[in-house]
Amino acid sequence: MQHWQFGNKPVIGLTGGIGSGKSTVAAELGKLGCGVIDAGAFSRQAMGDGQILQQVQSHWGDAVFDEMGHLDRKALGALVFSSPDELKILENMIHPYVHRQRQAMRQRYMADQTVIAIVEDCPLLFEAGLDSEVDVTIFVAADEEIRRQRVLSTRGWSTEELTRRQKNQLKLDIKANCADYVVNNNGGEKDCFDQVRHVLSDILQSPDPKSQIST
Repeated sequence: MQHWQFGNKPVIGLTGGIGSGKSTVAAELGKLGCGVIDAGAFSRQAMGDGQILQQVQSHWGDAVFDEMGHLDRKALGALVFSSPDELKILENMIHPYVHRQRQAMRQRYMADQTVIAIVEDCPLLFEAGLDSEVDVTIFVAADEEIRRQRVLSTRGWSTEELTRRQKNQLKLDIKANCADYVVNNNGGEKDCFDQVRHVLSDILQSPDPKSQIST
């Protein structure tokens, strides 16, 4: 019988570079029976929380709100992603909210016998030290040009915007070296999903997997 660190099933930390296709991998893991916890979605939800908005207003003032009093996410992003110190302030504001939501969902998935594994989908998994809260980690990799084209088509970001946001994260080669598994997403979905199924199968068969997939 396998013994996992946090309960009766493995907790998988999933991360990757911007535009790597991490969300696609998370969705596939969900289809394979995993319960997916999307930290990024909780971070976005946090920006609608009244108490957090009050903190944002107190620190950055009206500059990050529109004429109707609604949060201007683009203006806030321009401020925080150009300053590591300002970004840290925002992260400290939203962290308690995100942590509560993550823990509540993790408990639900742990109690759900139909869920075969829990996936913590977190862009800043290693930066935030959340790798210590999972059993095993997966890094989704893709070449820079492929990632640039993806964020241009799906998010409308310029190369400069991608570079600016990446500066606030660990270098991708460091993340890849820290991960227990690497899924390369330079090709089509079939190749990517084949790797995902192989990785998940390997994790479920071993409580301490340390091999890597690299193609």
